Amino acid sequence: MDLIGETLLFLARTTVDVLPVAAFLFLFHRLILRRRFTNPGQIAIGFCFVVAGLGVFLLGLEKALFPVGRLMAAQLTELSVSNSGLVPDWADFYLVYLFAFSIGFGTTIAEPALLAVAMKAREVSGGAIQVSALRVVVAIGVAIGVSLGCFRIVTGTPLHWYIAAAYVVVVIQASFAPRLIVPLAFDLGGVTTSTVTVPVIAALGLGLAENVAGRNPLIDGFGLIAFACLFPIITVLAYAQIAVIREARLAKNLSDSQHISAVESEE
Repeated sequence: MDLIGETLLFLARTTVDVLPVAAFLFLFHRLILRRRFTNPGQIAIGFCFVVAGLGVFLLGLEKALFPVGRLMAAQLTELSVSNSGLVPDWADFYLVYLFAFSIGFGTTIAEPALLAVAMKAREVSGGAIQVSALRVVVAIGVAIGVSLGCFRIVTGTPLHWYIAAAYVVVVIQASFAPRLIVPLAFDLGGVTTSTVTVPVIAALGLGLAENVAGRNPLIDGFGLIAFACLFPIITVLAYAQIAVIREARLAKNLSDSQHISAVESEE
């Protein structure tokens, strides 16, 4: 009964949140565009699906993903501290870093928003951009970012040091990367933090900050999502730069081989 009551409560809250958006779209369509909806029945059914899906999703976050993320962080932290024997050092939390890397990679691969953007990028580029390769590169960036964010929580170092240094790297990379990949890289950094990734990473950061001695969850528990947004930009730009260098080398080798063949034919 409690679960049913909480489900109805989440559905009611979701309805209240979605109604203003739906009302704005309806009024704009009627008053500004001055057109009628051609399929009001389908729109009403879709609205009900949106409300139901969001409500159940939020309930699932509250009941499953957040508790699991905090529990894993607490257990890994306890294991790291117990294995250290003395005052734990940052290196004793290697299991936390490994778990953070794995969860960052896995949730990003499963992120539907990333898949949608990667498919559109392949469509626009005429197949030059591979969906699977792009997803793996972005997932590696998120994994590195989440692991580094956990290292920051364990050590207690200021967040802005990492963010400032990472943005310096991004600016330098963007100056030399192919112009076609730069906007896509920044978009991919944003879509990684969506429905699947954010709840797990946020729960991991809060759980880790709650269980590491001397850390404040409000100050140290947040920031992992910023890492998850920023580091995929670095990896995508690096991937594009490596691809350009590789193509240049292949073109140079082909040109050299053709020149050698031409000289041998003349002889």
